[in-house]
Amino acid sequence: MDTASLLWGLLFSAIGLGYFSYGRRQRSPIPLLCGLSLMIYPYFVSGHILLVAIGGVLSAIPYFVRL
Repeated sequence: MDTASLLWGLLFSAIGLGYFSYGRRQRSPIPLLCGLSLMIYPYFVSGHILLVAIGGVLSAIPYFVRL
């Protein structure tokens, strides 16, 4: 792991924590699941471009998908 991977992982995990707590309080499954996956996926992805692409998609899903 290098510094860039750690910082991108920290950024997307912090966003995921926000989505997770919001989804839990509002009892909304989309932000809850996206937040959980944002906190977990940096452990399994090693490439910087793939890390940013997946994080961007997962961060945008709760904005566009409303249930």
